[in-house]
Amino acid sequence: QVQVVESGGGLVQAGGSLRLSCAASGSIFGINDMGWYRQAPGKQRELVAIITSSGSTNYADSVKGRFTISRDNAKNTVYLQMNNLKPEDTAVYYCNAEGYTRYRFTAFDSWGQGTQVTVSS
Repeated sequence: QVQVVESGGGLVQAGGSLRLSCAASGSIFGINDMGWYRQAPGKQRELVAIITSSGSTNYADSVKGRFTISRDNAKNTVYLQMNNLKPEDTAVYYCNAEGYTRYRFTAFDSWGQGTQVTVSS
């Protein structure tokens, strides 16, 4: 079992900043990709940013230049620094981690419970 827990959401005014954190724990052998997704009310979940184990990153066009994803492989943790937030960034943000467990190198694909980010205008 691999658990993923997010933290750092909250309420912020437009133009402000927030930093989300996500830690994976459990019987982890290694983590490949770690990513952040978000889901706004009435909309489908969408990719915000993703980072590979080697540090390669990919961002949604809507957040490029404003959000930065990073990770600490030693701590199995991924971060999302969000600057110049806009009301349209309001959503529940979910963390995802994919990798292999120590148990026979079984693959896992784990999601956190989500953290609310609300940006007021």
